[in-house]
Amino acid sequence: MQYAQTRAIPGAVATAGVDERVTFLRKTYAHLGGAIALFVLLSATLLQTDFGVSWAMWAFGGAMNWLVVLGLFMVAGWVADKWASSDTSRTMQYVGLGLYVVVEAFVTLPLLFMAQAYVGGDVIYQAGLLTLLLFSGLTATVFFTKKDFSFLRGALVIGSLAAFGFILLSLVFSVQSTAIQIGFSVAMIGLACGYVLYYTSRVMAYYRPTQYVSAALALFAAIALMFWYVLRLLMLLRQ
Repeated sequence: MQYAQTRAIPGAVATAGVDERVTFLRKTYAHLGGAIALFVLLSATLLQTDFGVSWAMWAFGGAMNWLVVLGLFMVAGWVADKWASSDTSRTMQYVGLGLYVVVEAFVTLPLLFMAQAYVGGDVIYQAGLLTLLLFSGLTATVFFTKKDFSFLRGALVIGSLAAFGFILLSLVFSVQSTAIQIGFSVAMIGLACGYVLYYTSRVMAYYRPTQYVSAALALFAAIALMFWYVLRLLMLLRQ
């Protein structure tokens, strides 16, 4: 079955045979599942350690601290993506995926700590379940409609830049309005949904059959973004 409405590049998975495409998808989502499992295990472990608690308190200890965290995350994320996209070393691909998961765990840890300490640990499980349901629904949409969502790229880039600008302004001017924060969280969940649609359609057609590690990283990044703001939204609604 060909992927409809897609102009795949030569060598991409959409041009491969059925067996090769199925194998690629299985490997991609198996690696995605492994990345999520590692993220959950690492986050749960860090929450129980003095180091993890100290890190969380420092990261949320001031605007400058959080800007440093975001800066390090952006640099590490770029490096991890480059490594995971390596065409010469499978080991480097796994190192890139592992690095991204570890960095994501440290970036998410302060929010998890706040949720557990001030709202209740159940909100974390609720956010995880809602994220899983959203991701599953969006994935099913791409798989069953076979629509190419690569046209979202421009909007996603603009949305990401606008979001980063809002975050900077919020930190500089200490925007505390609950209504504004709720609206921003909803918008970011929408942005994350767009990334899931975009990357899932690329997984279906544009990645090469050997790029399942890189594909898993892209999907994990979208899920992690979604989880962050779903959790943030639930926390705000409980205030």
